[in-house]
Amino acid sequence: MRVGFGYDIHRLTAGRKLILGGVEIPDILGEEGYSDGDTLTHAIIDALLGAANLGDIGLHFPPGNKHYLNISSLTLLKKTMDLIDTAGYEIMNIDCTVIIEKPKLAPYMQNIKLKLAEVIKITAENISVKAKTKEGIGETGSGKAVEAYAVILICRKHEPNRIK
Repeated sequence: MRVGFGYDIHRLTAGRKLILGGVEIPDILGEEGYSDGDTLTHAIIDALLGAANLGDIGLHFPPGNKHYLNISSLTLLKKTMDLIDTAGYEIMNIDCTVIIEKPKLAPYMQNIKLKLAEVIKITAENISVKAKTKEGIGETGSGKAVEAYAVILICRKHEPNRIK
């Protein structure tokens, strides 16, 4: 078994959509980013790549590459899942936290879990997504950014990961 940890932060700006876990959340501000800026999905991608020792999101999907301009982060997640599958791993569970002052995310949590589960190919029951605020502290607390953390457990599909 291997554990991966991911983190991402994006500024919030007018004229962009707020997308978390592939779900559009109605708000007047959205994430800045070269792709769609989906902070939660980016944290999950980094956690997956880290768990499998495959580098990070910038290595596989570098900003500035025209192929990734405004791309859906769920597409990047699908490509990441192909890398994880090729490396011989499967996902056991995911635990995530999104930090944003507003809007409240509770009404969207089940849709986020279902959307992620569809791409990752595990049950929504094996994906935990929580929302927190920073109580007005820092850039995120003042409503200027959104952050996300993800921890992921993966295991080998076939043979155990041990030294012989």
